[in-house]
Amino acid sequence: MSHTVALVDDDRNILTSVSMALEAEGFEVRTYTDGADALRGLTQRPPDLAVLDIKMPRMDGMELLQRLRQSSHMPVIFLTSKDDEVDELMGLRMGADDYIKKPFSQRLLIERIRALLRRETLTRDKAVVADPGQVLTRGPLAMDGARHSCTWKGQPIDLTVTEFLLVKALAQRPGHVKSRDQLMDAAYGENVYVDDRTIDSHIKRLRKKFKAIDSDFSQIETLYGVGYRYKE
Repeated sequence: MSHTVALVDDDRNILTSVSMALEAEGFEVRTYTDGADALRGLTQRPPDLAVLDIKMPRMDGMELLQRLRQSSHMPVIFLTSKDDEVDELMGLRMGADDYIKKPFSQRLLIERIRALLRRETLTRDKAVVADPGQVLTRGPLAMDGARHSCTWKGQPIDLTVTEFLLVKALAQRPGHVKSRDQLMDAAYGENVYVDDRTIDSHIKRLRKKFKAIDSDFSQIETLYGVGYRYKE
């Protein structure tokens, strides 16, 4: 079964070259040159994964991602400017799964796409065979992998796949420290490299989501120079 990838970029040269590379690898590709058209297309016919440029006319990648996250957990990779660290951090905090800096290697992009799709497939397959009665509970936290649902004190929290896997990895063993490398493996799978800033940005976004429900939330602790842990 081939996967469908949506490319959203106002640079037609990038759309053409990346489309050809992905199609040569067996992917079905849809292309959009601006965020507004992409929002309609991605909402009406959701792809398996979307690659979004940040700087686009009419609706930029940030706004597009924000709108998509209101109803979709599809994996999203951001394309960012070479030195624009602010874009990277903002994108991750808004729910992007990964980012790649321009100019980029097409081979790197394809490998990141494959890694996210493998993770998505594994997560979905585990949910299918999971016992619906098996819910991970840690105090006020309840996580149901079969339904991709997470609640804190009975209130639902909308998490992306990456965020869900990070919380689960931490909550499975309260009190035990998880290094950034271990959290990368849990969220992205082995043999996929993302830098420390990616994990830190996801953790900041997670805390923000939980604090929106409970201002006293402090279960995810930082051990500087070591990693993170879920408080016992």
